[in-house]
Amino acid sequence: MKKLIVIVALLAAGFVNAQAFNGKGDQKFQVGANFQDEATGLNLTYDYGLGENISVGLSSSYALGVDDVIADLTDFGDRFDLKARFNANLGNVINIDENFDLYPGLSLSLKNFGGHVGTRYFFSSGFGLYAEAAFPLAKYDDNVDLFYNQFTFNIGASFNL
Repeated sequence: MKKLIVIVALLAAGFVNAQAFNGKGDQKFQVGANFQDEATGLNLTYDYGLGENISVGLSSSYALGVDDVIADLTDFGDRFDLKARFNANLGNVINIDENFDLYPGLSLSLKNFGGHVGTRYFFSSGFGLYAEAAFPLAKYDDNVDLFYNQFTFNIGASFNL
């Protein structure tokens, strides 16, 4: 019983030290699944804190599971996207929990100019979960409606670096 109490106390102390966004110099790495019409894939994100509520970063996605109907019509360039992104980290503004961050933002990608809204929740000082919805605001080519020029959803693990 004493061991159980010690373990619970250590875990609770770890949760107290967790913080979703620390401001200037904060670094986050996220890896997760990407979901969209006709495909599922992998999403990688890196964010760097420039100020108390501002971060910039890169996000990359690759469509792995493509529907058979269009699989032969796509190549690497169609399946891959790279984005430069800007986030407004609002966790300390809305003050729900210091482990929670809400970050709306804008992105400039190889496919479009878009927006995203994401959340992160950290269970310890180094590990959390994230969910993010992304959507195009302006497409570079209206005739291209394949991957990433549509609503996409990402979910996965978030890490403090």
